[in-house]
Amino acid sequence: MEAKAILRTARISPQKARLVADQVRGLPVARALDLLKFSDQKAAGMLYKVVFSAASNAENNNGADADALKVKTVMVDEGPSIKRFMARAKGRGTRITKRTSHITVVVGEGK
Repeated sequence: MEAKAILRTARISPQKARLVADQVRGLPVARALDLLKFSDQKAAGMLYKVVFSAASNAENNNGADADALKVKTVMVDEGPSIKRFMARAKGRGTRITKRTSHITVVVGEGK
């Protein structure tokens, strides 16, 4: 059985979120949650909530055993960018793009 959880338009760039996502991919859920809880990065807090939600979905909706769950896939896709302007010299302005991410976590019972 597999269960998934999705966080859309998270205010973090996909490049930074993928660094944390690579650390928990393939780990047992309990170990992944411990690793994310004690990480200092901003993406770790976001990923913690998504992994916890996916594990809870598997437990409550599918009746899966919480101890046997593993993080099967973690996908961090690019979301819509927020466009802003920053003042520059001589009355000019440059575009600032604030990137967002869509984070998808799938957990399942693995070997």
